[in-house]
Amino acid sequence: MAGGGPATTENGVVATKFVLASPEAAPQNEAVSEYGQFCPIARASEIFAERWTPLILREILAGRHHFSEILKGLHRISPSTLGERLRSLERAGVLQTGPNPSGRGATYHLTDAGARLAELVKELGVWGQQWLELRRDHLDADFLMWKIFTHLAPEKLPLRRCVVRFEFHGESKQYWLVLRGRDSDLCYSDPCFGDDLVVRADLEAMTRIHLGEIEVHDARRAGLLEIEGPRELVRGFAQWFPRSRFAPYAQRVQYELSTRSFTRAGQVVDRTPVAIGRT
Repeated sequence: MAGGGPATTENGVVATKFVLASPEAAPQNEAVSEYGQFCPIARASEIFAERWTPLILREILAGRHHFSEILKGLHRISPSTLGERLRSLERAGVLQTGPNPSGRGATYHLTDAGARLAELVKELGVWGQQWLELRRDHLDADFLMWKIFTHLAPEKLPLRRCVVRFEFHGESKQYWLVLRGRDSDLCYSDPCFGDDLVVRADLEAMTRIHLGEIEVHDARRAGLLEIEGPRELVRGFAQWFPRSRFAPYAQRVQYELSTRSFTRAGQVVDRTPVAIGRT
């Protein structure tokens, strides 16, 4: 367009010319942890949106204050990365360290600023529970068993010791929950007490039960969950099996045998036959 004025579209709307800044002109683009803006959202995001930070706050909120506890709860973070993140959060005034009364190392606690930030983590969990779909790549048997173990309510467990073996369809690994009130344990090899209950289940179904999206009896009726053992222990499984703290915000789902998939309750399912070729 000739002349120095702005371009005008056919609808009469003034169009502004956008120019992409070159890398030399915007070196801050290379540092993903810093936005170089004074906006409070940008400054807060430099802390909150850092990888692992919300999950570290999740673990501390759940009462895990020792390095080893936080590390185990995060599941896939390296010790060096966790140490770096904890130091970064301490420098930012989100965490404060204290002496470990039981031995070496330190304990990690939220500051007043950290406690306020942790409230956002709770709201983030509620939003994720209500609006995001669970995908197959989200499933992890190790992480599920750890969450089940850490969510056990001692007052709901069987009065006598009860050993529960978990097997997931298509997974070679087995897990044992040794239920003993406040002295319960999660084992990755046979504790050799003998199995009182054997649970064979679809991993997605068990994850959705924990999240509060379906009930134990729904999964059993759909053939996604089998519980083998004495009748009273089988009947009591649904009473002590723990749900996520975000379960009250869950969207209910149902299992469709025709598609072998879960759908949101009330969602219309396309039952048009699908031609399956040889693979």
